[in-house]
Amino acid sequence: MSWLVSLPCTRDEAEALSGDVPELDALADAPVVVTREIDEDSGRWQLDAYMDDRPDATLLKLLQSLIPSAKGKRPSVEELAEQDWVTVSQQGLEPVQAGRFFVHTSSYADRVPSGTIPFLIDASQAFGTGGHDTTAGCLAMLDQLARQGISSRNIADIGTGTGLLAFAAMALWPRAKTIASDIDPASILVTRDNAEINRVPLGRGGGRLALAVAPGTDHPAIRHRAPYDLVVANILAGPLITLAPDIASATASGGHAILAGLIARQMDPVLAAYRAQGFRLAARGGSAEWPCLLLVKRRRYGYRRKERAFHRASPSDASFGSW
Repeated sequence: MSWLVSLPCTRDEAEALSGDVPELDALADAPVVVTREIDEDSGRWQLDAYMDDRPDATLLKLLQSLIPSAKGKRPSVEELAEQDWVTVSQQGLEPVQAGRFFVHTSSYADRVPSGTIPFLIDASQAFGTGGHDTTAGCLAMLDQLARQGISSRNIADIGTGTGLLAFAAMALWPRAKTIASDIDPASILVTRDNAEINRVPLGRGGGRLALAVAPGTDHPAIRHRAPYDLVVANILAGPLITLAPDIASATASGGHAILAGLIARQMDPVLAAYRAQGFRLAARGGSAEWPCLLLVKRRRYGYRRKERAFHRASPSDASFGSW
């Protein structure tokens, strides 16, 4: 048998739980946590936690601590019939269509619309199933870039999560050299598994995906491949600001950067950091609350020594959260 614990939550709380949750990651048998909107009109959201064993008081208290708005509310604890509870957890994740991409879980594998580029990304320890506005915004921006005739031959996905954005870029520019990195080793393992599921070839050459565990751009393989004509970074505002010099050093003159993971009120300081490094804003996508920024690095003329990214990124910024 397996068990389900449910608690009401707010959208902000659900968004906060869409990335890493250190309190749960520290558990030997961490539950699978899924948040979902259960009533669009009233804005009601819910946390569902799936686990193999009956939750004890300590686990219930921990789950409730993740939802401040549920203070004083009794969690719903339900015993589930014998079944694959990981599959059950996927059923609340609706497929996402962004641009020409269709991102879905195993539950929708037989319902892929014709004419789309599908990716099967099941919920996991890593961020980036396509359901979050930031990921969907990046997918749409990648599609828009390709439709404009932009040719990318050397691509870096910084903070790859599940690998989805790197896979999407490779589908649009199949001959490009692409590298995906993440500070979390678990994300790179998830990306490797997802690459196999989605038949994305791994390796170092054109048309293959290289993987690296790295904080930001701080990895020999990332530096060696620079400069990139496309850098994607869907992380958080604090790391984006910290990494601005590194991403600028790693981006070719005239190259593009797609930035996401910031909320609307953080857009101005993020833009200021990148404008100071020679970027200009080319387009804004995403949603009103979760913008996705397309930047272009201004071309420089005359002799300029080739740049490499050597700055070691700080893992956190108190003003904008941690990664």
